Amino acid sequence: MQQPATPDEILSDVSDRTAANSGAGRGWLASAAYTLGGFGLMAATATDAIAVAGRHTGLHLLGSIELVQGAVVLLTTSAMLITTICGGHASVHIVAERLSPSAAARLGRAASFVSGLTFLALAAGSAWVASDLWNGFEQTELLHIPLRWLRAIWIVFALLIALRFFRLAFRAAPDEAYP
Repeated sequence: MQQPATPDEILSDVSDRTAANSGAGRGWLASAAYTLGGFGLMAATATDAIAVAGRHTGLHLLGSIELVQGAVVLLTTSAMLITTICGGHASVHIVAERLSPSAAARLGRAASFVSGLTFLALAAGSAWVASDLWNGFEQTELLHIPLRWLRAIWIVFALLIALRFFRLAFRAAPDEAYP
Protein backbone atom coordinates (compact mmCIF):
# COMPACT_ATOMS: atom_id res chain seq x y z
CA MET A 1 0.00 0.00 0.00
CA GLN A 2 1.31 3.41 -0.97
CA GLN A 3 1.93 5.92 1.80
CA PRO A 4 0.03 9.21 1.60
CA ALA A 5 2.01 12.14 0.28
CA THR A 6 3.43 14.58 2.78
CA PRO A 7 2.64 18.29 2.44
CA ASP A 8 6.21 18.92 1.22
CA GLU A 9 5.81 16.28 -1.52
CA ILE A 10 2.49 17.80 -2.59
CA LEU A 11 4.00 21.31 -2.78
CA SER A 12 6.99 19.97 -4.69
CA ASP A 13 4.68 18.24 -7.18
CA VAL A 14 2.62 21.42 -7.64
CA SER A 15 5.73 23.56 -8.18
CA ASP A 16 7.09 21.02 -10.69
CA ARG A 17 3.83 21.12 -12.67
CA THR A 18 3.75 24.93 -12.49
CA ALA A 19 7.32 25.15 -13.77
CA ALA A 20 6.48 22.76 -16.61
CA ASN A 21 3.53 24.94 -17.66
CA SER A 22 5.14 28.34 -17.00
CA GLY A 23 5.42 29.20 -20.70
CA ALA A 24 1.93 27.97 -21.50
CA GLY A 25 0.22 31.27 -20.67
CA ARG A 26 2.01 33.24 -23.37
CA GLY A 27 0.96 34.17 -26.88
CA TRP A 28 -1.48 36.58 -28.47
CA LEU A 29 -4.59 34.66 -27.40
CA ALA A 30 -3.48 34.48 -23.77
CA SER A 31 -2.53 38.18 -23.83
CA ALA A 32 -5.94 39.11 -25.23
CA ALA A 33 -7.67 36.97 -22.60
CA TYR A 34 -5.57 38.48 -19.78
CA THR A 35 -6.35 41.99 -21.05
CA LEU A 36 -10.08 41.38 -21.40
CA GLY A 37 -10.23 39.68 -18.00
CA GLY A 38 -8.27 42.54 -16.45
CA PHE A 39 -10.72 45.07 -17.84
CA GLY A 40 -13.60 42.97 -16.51
CA LEU A 41 -12.02 42.77 -13.06
CA MET A 42 -11.24 46.49 -12.96
CA ALA A 43 -14.75 47.38 -14.15
CA ALA A 44 -16.40 45.13 -11.56
CA THR A 45 -14.19 46.44 -8.77
CA ALA A 46 -14.62 50.09 -9.73
CA THR A 47 -18.38 49.74 -10.13
CA ASP A 48 -18.75 48.11 -6.73
CA ALA A 49 -16.44 50.62 -5.06
CA ILE A 50 -18.38 53.55 -6.53
CA ALA A 51 -21.70 51.95 -5.55
CA VAL A 52 -20.60 51.36 -1.94
CA ALA A 53 -19.12 54.85 -1.62
CA GLY A 54 -22.27 56.28 -3.18
CA ARG A 55 -24.48 54.52 -0.63
CA HIS A 56 -22.53 56.14 2.19
CA THR A 57 -22.57 59.60 0.63
CA GLY A 58 -26.14 59.52 -0.62
CA LEU A 59 -25.18 59.46 -4.34
CA HIS A 60 -26.57 56.11 -5.45
CA LEU A 61 -25.26 54.36 -8.56
CA LEU A 62 -28.35 52.84 -10.11
CA GLY A 63 -27.72 49.65 -12.03
CA SER A 64 -24.42 48.81 -10.35
CA ILE A 65 -25.39 45.15 -10.11
CA GLU A 66 -26.10 45.05 -13.84
CA LEU A 67 -22.72 46.61 -14.61
CA VAL A 68 -20.94 44.11 -12.36
CA GLN A 69 -22.79 41.21 -14.00
CA GLY A 70 -21.63 42.38 -17.42
CA ALA A 71 -18.06 42.71 -16.18
CA VAL A 72 -18.22 39.23 -14.65
CA VAL A 73 -19.01 37.75 -18.07
CA LEU A 74 -15.73 39.21 -19.36
CA LEU A 75 -13.84 38.12 -16.28
CA THR A 76 -15.08 34.53 -16.10
CA THR A 77 -14.87 33.74 -19.80
CA SER A 78 -11.30 35.01 -19.99
CA ALA A 79 -10.38 33.10 -16.81
CA MET A 80 -11.75 29.87 -18.30
CA LEU A 81 -9.77 30.40 -21.51
CA ILE A 82 -6.56 31.23 -19.62
CA THR A 83 -6.98 28.14 -17.45
CA THR A 84 -7.39 26.03 -20.58
CA ILE A 85 -4.36 27.58 -22.28
CA CYS A 86 -2.19 27.03 -19.18
CA GLY A 87 -3.45 23.48 -18.61
CA GLY A 88 -4.73 24.42 -15.18
CA HIS A 89 -8.04 22.58 -15.11
CA ALA A 90 -8.52 20.30 -12.15
CA SER A 91 -7.81 16.67 -12.88
CA VAL A 92 -7.52 13.47 -10.91
CA HIS A 93 -4.33 11.52 -11.57
CA ILE A 94 -5.23 8.47 -9.48
CA VAL A 95 -5.65 6.31 -12.60
CA ALA A 96 -3.11 7.98 -14.88
CA GLU A 97 -0.32 7.61 -12.29
CA ARG A 98 -0.61 3.84 -12.48
CA LEU A 99 -0.47 3.64 -16.28
CA SER A 100 2.47 3.69 -18.62
CA PRO A 101 3.36 7.16 -19.95
CA SER A 102 1.94 6.37 -23.39
CA ALA A 103 -1.33 5.03 -21.94
CA ALA A 104 -1.60 8.06 -19.65
CA ALA A 105 -1.05 10.33 -22.66
CA ARG A 106 -3.82 8.52 -24.59
CA LEU A 107 -6.15 8.86 -21.61
CA GLY A 108 -5.29 12.57 -21.32
CA ARG A 109 -5.98 13.10 -25.01
CA ALA A 110 -9.32 11.32 -24.65
CA ALA A 111 -10.20 13.56 -21.70
CA SER A 112 -9.26 16.62 -23.75
CA PHE A 113 -11.44 15.41 -26.61
CA VAL A 114 -14.44 14.92 -24.30
CA SER A 115 -13.81 18.36 -22.77
CA GLY A 116 -13.70 19.86 -26.26
CA LEU A 117 -17.00 18.19 -27.10
CA THR A 118 -18.50 19.54 -23.87
CA PHE A 119 -17.54 23.13 -24.64
CA LEU A 120 -18.62 22.70 -28.26
CA ALA A 121 -22.05 21.56 -27.02
CA LEU A 122 -22.22 24.54 -24.62
CA ALA A 123 -21.35 26.90 -27.47
CA ALA A 124 -23.92 25.28 -29.78
CA GLY A 125 -26.66 25.49 -27.15
CA SER A 126 -25.77 29.10 -26.37
CA ALA A 127 -25.77 29.94 -30.08
CA TRP A 128 -29.19 28.36 -30.40
CA VAL A 129 -30.55 30.45 -27.52
CA ALA A 130 -28.83 33.56 -28.92
CA SER A 131 -30.34 33.04 -32.37
CA ASP A 132 -33.82 32.71 -30.85
CA LEU A 133 -33.43 35.83 -28.71
CA TRP A 134 -31.20 38.00 -30.93
CA ASN A 135 -34.01 40.30 -32.07
CA GLY A 136 -36.04 39.87 -28.89
CA PHE A 137 -34.87 43.06 -27.15
CA GLU A 138 -33.52 41.07 -24.22
CA GLN A 139 -31.90 43.62 -21.91
CA THR A 140 -31.29 44.44 -18.28
CA GLU A 141 -34.03 46.21 -16.33
CA LEU A 142 -32.48 49.51 -15.22
CA LEU A 143 -29.72 50.32 -17.69
CA HIS A 144 -31.14 48.42 -20.67
CA ILE A 145 -27.81 46.73 -21.43
CA PRO A 146 -28.42 44.36 -24.36
CA LEU A 147 -27.58 40.80 -23.33
CA ARG A 148 -26.98 39.59 -26.89
CA TRP A 149 -23.42 40.93 -26.92
CA LEU A 150 -22.53 39.31 -23.60
CA ARG A 151 -23.95 36.04 -24.90
CA ALA A 152 -21.94 36.45 -28.12
CA ILE A 153 -18.74 36.95 -26.11
CA TRP A 154 -19.47 33.74 -24.18
CA ILE A 155 -20.06 31.80 -27.42
CA VAL A 156 -16.75 32.98 -28.92
CA PHE A 157 -14.85 32.07 -25.76
CA ALA A 158 -16.56 28.67 -25.48
CA LEU A 159 -15.52 27.93 -29.08
CA LEU A 160 -11.93 29.03 -28.34
CA ILE A 161 -11.84 26.77 -25.28
CA ALA A 162 -13.23 23.86 -27.31
CA LEU A 163 -10.61 24.44 -30.03
CA ARG A 164 -7.86 24.50 -27.43
CA PHE A 165 -9.05 21.19 -25.98
CA PHE A 166 -9.24 19.66 -29.47
CA ARG A 167 -5.71 20.90 -30.13
CA LEU A 168 -4.56 19.08 -27.00
CA ALA A 169 -6.48 15.96 -28.01
CA PHE A 170 -4.88 15.78 -31.46
CA ARG A 171 -1.36 16.91 -30.66
CA ALA A 172 1.43 15.40 -32.76
CA ALA A 173 3.51 13.60 -30.11
CA PRO A 174 1.47 10.56 -28.99
CA ASP A 175 4.23 9.25 -26.67
CA GLU A 176 4.45 12.51 -24.76
CA ALA A 177 3.27 12.21 -21.17
CA TYR A 178 0.12 14.19 -20.46
CA PRO A 179 0.71 17.14 -18.11
